[in-house]
Amino acid sequence: MPARLLDGRRIADEVTAEVRAGVARRVADGKAAPGLAVVRVGEHAASAIYVRNKRRTTESVGMRSIAIDLPASVGERDLLAHVDRLDADPAVNGILVQLPLPAHIAAEAIIERIDPRKDVDGFHPYNMGRLALRMPVLRPCTPYGCMRLLAATGEPLVGKHAVVVGQSNIVGRPMGLELLMARCTVTICHSATRDLPAIVRGGDIVVAAVGKPEFVQGDWIREGAIVIDVGINRTPAGGLVGDVAFAAARERASFITPVPGGVGPMTIATLLANTLRAAELQDGNTIQSKR
Repeated sequence: MPARLLDGRRIADEVTAEVRAGVARRVADGKAAPGLAVVRVGEHAASAIYVRNKRRTTESVGMRSIAIDLPASVGERDLLAHVDRLDADPAVNGILVQLPLPAHIAAEAIIERIDPRKDVDGFHPYNMGRLALRMPVLRPCTPYGCMRLLAATGEPLVGKHAVVVGQSNIVGRPMGLELLMARCTVTICHSATRDLPAIVRGGDIVVAAVGKPEFVQGDWIREGAIVIDVGINRTPAGGLVGDVAFAAARERASFITPVPGGVGPMTIATLLANTLRAAELQDGNTIQSKR
């Protein structure tokens, strides 16, 4: 029987409804709606689409969207100055600098300049360190969204062998930490991993995040595995495919995310959840870690 689809759009709608209700409660209590600043540098085509979707969804939940669009020629010092102004602005609760940045700007320097309380991407070393210590506050959005998708399966995660293909700071590494926090046994694979197909075949959960179209083959997936495909790759014909050979993998998996419509919507939804939590943190409220 083909795998059941994990509908990221439907689950993302549930998350955004939760956020919308939280924003409405804040406003009813006389507090300002959270403000999310999204900084875009240059005219990277994919970034432009992501930023437009983020801004539209931000406004749809009642938050204030602050748009800062800078030319690709902007210098690192000038970009840091923009971040400093946003850090100091009490009307801005969340800051997101859209990646990738032009080659002349060190992304790490920009990420570390963001106030950790406003780091709604969850990439600042403070927030990554909190996740590593099982005390998360603002969690990296894509892995957080993947965990919501896994929860939607209804399957217990404790004790499962989770295989993450890809070790990036944005997805692979924090994904491994999220899965460890859920008490999975975790293997993170990368370009130097030996006999990758055999390792993937041992996974009860497979998270593919390598940025290579249909890299993970269908016969690498064990019968009944849960497959989370983070990749989104444009084909020469203009279509979109993930990092997993979807049709073949679906014949073996129990659950699988489609591309598009799987992980992507969840990333935006969890960004908004982080922005609401950031606003509450800045109110001085106690923020309890959620596992």
